[in-house]
Amino acid sequence: MKSLFIFFDKLVDTTFPALRHRNFRLFWFGQMISLIGTWMQNIGQDWLVLKLTNSAFLLGVVSALQFLPMLFLSLFAGVIIDRFPKRKILIFTQSCLMATALALATLTAFNLINYWEILILATIMGFVNTVDNPTRQSFIIDLVGKEDLMNAISLNSSIFNAARIIGPGIAGVLIGVLGYALCFYLNALSFIAVITGLILIDVKISKARTILQKKDIIVDIKEGLLYIKDTPIIMVTILMVAVLSTFAINFNVLVPVFAKNTLNQNSTGYGFLMSSMGVGALIGALTLATLSKRGAKPFYLIAGGFGLCLFQILIGFQSYYWLTTVLLALSGFSMITFSASANTTVQLNSDNKFRGRVMSVYSLVFGGVTPIGALYAGSLAEKLGAHITFIISGIIGILYLMYVILFQYKYSYANGITDQDI
Repeated sequence: MKSLFIFFDKLVDTTFPALRHRNFRLFWFGQMISLIGTWMQNIGQDWLVLKLTNSAFLLGVVSALQFLPMLFLSLFAGVIIDRFPKRKILIFTQSCLMATALALATLTAFNLINYWEILILATIMGFVNTVDNPTRQSFIIDLVGKEDLMNAISLNSSIFNAARIIGPGIAGVLIGVLGYALCFYLNALSFIAVITGLILIDVKISKARTILQKKDIIVDIKEGLLYIKDTPIIMVTILMVAVLSTFAINFNVLVPVFAKNTLNQNSTGYGFLMSSMGVGALIGALTLATLSKRGAKPFYLIAGGFGLCLFQILIGFQSYYWLTTVLLALSGFSMITFSASANTTVQLNSDNKFRGRVMSVYSLVFGGVTPIGALYAGSLAEKLGAHITFIISGIIGILYLMYVILFQYKYSYANGITDQDI
């Protein structure tokens, strides 16, 4: 037993140094439990919408409304994050998300759920996540500091994608045996873990927030946008995330349609398809965590983006279930390599007093453009099919990445800051 503890200590010190921080451990373990519930609800909600409407476009509308508030309100959320304690913001937002999960579960359990009610709840979750997502992203550096930031982001991505494996698989089975409501109730219950962890966390209040309290909100927003514009490595990275998020990261819309119409799968088959993507993403996150001591390399960012687009094109050219699971796993690996590298690059190159506003813009282009991407993917899949949409989306992404390499790479990344420079 003693040798096991020694091995674990060495593993933490050499591979997962972010776990040496008590505050991050509390946050990480709470998120681990909560995210499994979140993925169970995501899968249940998507399949329930298809059951009620049998429409790829209407499924895209749900996804769009869930992210629409982020599109319009993310900039204001950034000011809130830089003004108030992040821990208290997260306790509030996580409690609100628990309440929406309970409402969805209860309506479903009593057979009162309709499509329009799902739209309303999705919109409410969208408002809450507009503040919650960038707060969680910018909170990580308060828990571990800059030295272990990339490792912490990778570990956070690993539990997100471990949940992507476990949650859909459980949801697929539960839906077939016990129905949708149990998935939603279990998600509501899972928020207790993350809220408890947040209550136990003890972090110091940033001095930058007290300075912001003396300024006008619009002035704060303009300062943040000008800071991003004047920092090339942040600007180019954020634009890259915006393009790929809009055109190449629409799996929640395309995979259920592809599973049902092209692969002829039921909810269980769909759940395992999403789980396979989670397997690849988890491997990608753990791989990036082990490489974190080398810093945030631009190669990881570009290579991850290219892989994400290429494997989507290959998905569109075939119709075999098990080959799709492999290609989705590779897509997941590439997606997490791209997104975690982009997140780390943006945060390491952000000044502390601007980090909340920078991450609110990052969340805007990563999740806020989802309504546009969802409507694009849903509309195109309705007319041409999910397989053609995968191909077109992958081509658009590759063309943009080639533009970045040819015209923006040296301008932005050649002299970019990494965690080794700080």
